[in-house]
Amino acid sequence: MDLIVPVPHLPQPGETVLSPSHAKAPGGKGANQAVAAARAGAEVVMVGCVGRDGFGDELLEIVSAADVDTSLIDHVEAPTGIALVTVADDGENQIIVASGANMAAGHEMVSDDLLGECSTVLLQMETPLREVFTLTGRAKAAGKRVILNAAPAGPIMPETLDILIVNEGEAAVVAAEIGLEERAAGDVAQRLAQTHGLTTIVTLGAQGAVAIGPDAHWRIGSLVVQPVDSVGAGDAFSGVFAAGLDNGMELADALRCAAVAGSLTCLEHGAMPALPDAEAIDARLAELAPAEPF
Repeated sequence: MDLIVPVPHLPQPGETVLSPSHAKAPGGKGANQAVAAARAGAEVVMVGCVGRDGFGDELLEIVSAADVDTSLIDHVEAPTGIALVTVADDGENQIIVASGANMAAGHEMVSDDLLGECSTVLLQMETPLREVFTLTGRAKAAGKRVILNAAPAGPIMPETLDILIVNEGEAAVVAAEIGLEERAAGDVAQRLAQTHGLTTIVTLGAQGAVAIGPDAHWRIGSLVVQPVDSVGAGDAFSGVFAAGLDNGMELADALRCAAVAGSLTCLEHGAMPALPDAEAIDARLAELAPAEPF
């Protein structure tokens, strides 16, 4: 659950900033991406954990209402995860996540039967990394498309992935964690493509995104919008991109839909409430030029 506080500017260390109000909104990277994918037209099963508390019950109700199958989300004896979100007037944000029940999620919650039925596995890094990469290894061995949004950034196992999604800062952290010399996002992506055959998508905010793989490089822009709140934009991008590929789109077309979704999410406050559906994405798609090779 996101607890959102609007501020005139993000606080510096030791600084107190006054806010006129606060709000509560459903969130969590996994839940946001699941809902984004479902709203974009994918059939989605979400696996994870919530606490035996009001936040957990409320989140399950909201995510289920978005046509996400939540039957494999467990209630555990830990508080539901929360995010403390400060949002500045210019749309920039700072987020602190209190993991709680998220740390109880395990790879065994995804059965071999479920892996056999799915075509795409989309993961984030708000759950224990050992469990994340045990699951990516299982999914890769089962021949599934494996997409990781490495956020919050940390060490990864690139050999277990097909597609990595990061922003510029996350790319540098991932590179440092796995011992690469490169730090610039494009250079990191090039190295991962060369050494692991991995396609890396680097999101660039208002500048769009680039996708660098072993066989092709693509660049996509973003819609021209006046951002209200950038919380959830990366999750919208990841979920809609995964849904596009899962529904048979080529990578360049999935990138375009994802970029539109990320832009539209910035037009409303909060993460999950701002995620667009397929109709909203389609209505603005013509405003964004197709992805271009470079």
